[in-house]
Amino acid sequence: MLKRMFVSPDPGRLRLRSGLRAVLGIGLAVTVCGLAGHSLVAAITGGLAALLALFTVLDPTVRGQAVTTALLPVAGFPVLALAAVLHDRPAARSAVFLAVVGLGVYARRWGPRGHALGVFAFMAFFTTQFLHTVPAQLPELYSAVALSLLASSTVRFGLWCYERRRPVPVVPAPASGRGLARVTTRQAIQATAGGAVALAAGLILSDQRWYWAVGATWWVFVNTASRGETLVRGFRRVLGTLIGVPVGLTLVVPLHGAAVPSAVLVALGVFGIFYTAAVSYTWMMFSVTVMAGALYGLLGVLDPALLLLRLTETAAGALGAALAVLLVLPVTTHATTDAWIQRALRCVHACTAEATARLAGSSNADPAPRIAELEALLGRVRMSLAPLVHPLSPLRARRARADQVLALLDACAKEVRGLASVAADPEASHDARLATACRRVEASVEALTAPDPERRADVPGIPPQSAATEPALAHLHGLERALAELAAPLRSAPRAPLIGA
Repeated sequence: MLKRMFVSPDPGRLRLRSGLRAVLGIGLAVTVCGLAGHSLVAAITGGLAALLALFTVLDPTVRGQAVTTALLPVAGFPVLALAAVLHDRPAARSAVFLAVVGLGVYARRWGPRGHALGVFAFMAFFTTQFLHTVPAQLPELYSAVALSLLASSTVRFGLWCYERRRPVPVVPAPASGRGLARVTTRQAIQATAGGAVALAAGLILSDQRWYWAVGATWWVFVNTASRGETLVRGFRRVLGTLIGVPVGLTLVVPLHGAAVPSAVLVALGVFGIFYTAAVSYTWMMFSVTVMAGALYGLLGVLDPALLLLRLTETAAGALGAALAVLLVLPVTTHATTDAWIQRALRCVHACTAEATARLAGSSNADPAPRIAELEALLGRVRMSLAPLVHPLSPLRARRARADQVLALLDACAKEVRGLASVAADPEASHDARLATACRRVEASVEALTAPDPERRADVPGIPPQSAATEPALAHLHGLERALAELAAPLRSAPRAPLIGA
């Protein structure tokens, strides 16, 4: 698991850039709050707002990202005020919090912008519980959030806007169906039900830190689309927290709340969150736990019992999410996984076509954005298949098939990256056989993504081992072999689907 985090492909160094930019943007936000004379509580609130803006705003265009960032206060400020007013009214506070949970998840039906605004609204409520905000603090908190968003936006859209050169791929799940047939509607109901269970369990564990359980339930539902994904994500959240608690204690307690070393530890936690989010939810949660420990150290309230309580509340939240996805309008993984695999395969063909066109001399062809999109899609495929490839999965035959699918898709991505690398060489020559091989790749993809499972048998047979000396042609032949081998695990009868739950 740790090895995968460091060896996973990072096309364009996007994960590294994202982590470094987050540290710079959030650091600037907190510094600006300090220079403005804001309290530590306000500076932390502003820093969290900057983190959310950089982490959750994922519109496909820079303009769209700027608009969504500008709308964050519109979603967050009213919720912040409502939570502060209801701070001493437990019954009303709980009811409103659950409503925010449901509406925040439902907002995902409007794509990346709805997702970002929903997360920001939820975290506005959560932060008031974390910092015990009262109405008298609202003007300072509003000012801190506004300054922090302005500071982080200066970094994101001005000093370091790498998306202008290479847009970050956004691959939202297709929203299909109406009413309860729509996944986001079902998830909104599930999250609300799971949040209610978590809230009740959290209050039993602690009448002061109960909100941790609700927060755990909320984040388990983020970026999942089936009950299998949600269950695995809940397990990984608990595991990451379990690993992070002793490490956090070891690192934070000796600091005794010292500002500079604690700030450095928070910065490392921020970098870890952004660098690991795309490849390992467990290590992202480890980073969150260490960062939270450092923040509690700065606030002077850290002790071992507090972090142990956090672990217990996290487990309660994960349990609430598990019960909800199993018992309330469950969403199986079959259709979701099949859709992600088909999108990944179509992207493989698009990458191949762009690279081949580039080799043919087209100056407008650029496979790089497609390569980044493919990596993002493969991440979604891995997440969707995670329930089957998990070591504890009892479905051995399906686990073997899922492992085979992942291995062959990774092989496709490897060959496509190699082809794109050759295409980027201005000295690379164009072989006339490339166009023919690309057409065979297209035929394979069309057969593998056919609506009728029986059509998937029409994939061309596995070609013989290539003796081509031309690098681009060798990569295409390797891609053909991987696509041909995918036909067997993807060919599934209606009663024995590749993914079923």
